[in-house]
Amino acid sequence: MDIIISNSSGVPLYEQIEEQIKRQIMTGELHEGEALPSMRILAKELKISIITTKRAYEDLERDGFIVSVTGKGSFVKGINSDIVKENMMFAIQELLEKAVDKAVVGKVGLDELQEMLRLLYEEKDG
Repeated sequence: MDIIISNSSGVPLYEQIEEQIKRQIMTGELHEGEALPSMRILAKELKISIITTKRAYEDLERDGFIVSVTGKGSFVKGINSDIVKENMMFAIQELLEKAVDKAVVGKVGLDELQEMLRLLYEEKDG
């Protein structure tokens, strides 16, 4: 499992970990039943606090991406991709509403906003 974190990204470390694990599950890089590194091992590998990895794993479990078994570890949970997509769509909508609010206040036109979104998407999608 490859996770790369950045202290200068402005995104909390636990969110960076969550998003990368979610992406790996959604793309099939991580499979149902596959064991994740222990919180302690992941913290050591990333040179971060175990509290940070604990927060990421707790959020991943709450969102239904992993299941933790006391004394055994954390494992990728079988996910319903339709439910996951719906949850993602809801989160995206909330973020876009904030972006549109700022665009309206800043008098940024719809065309400019769409172009900005297209460029950002292409940058992330490769």
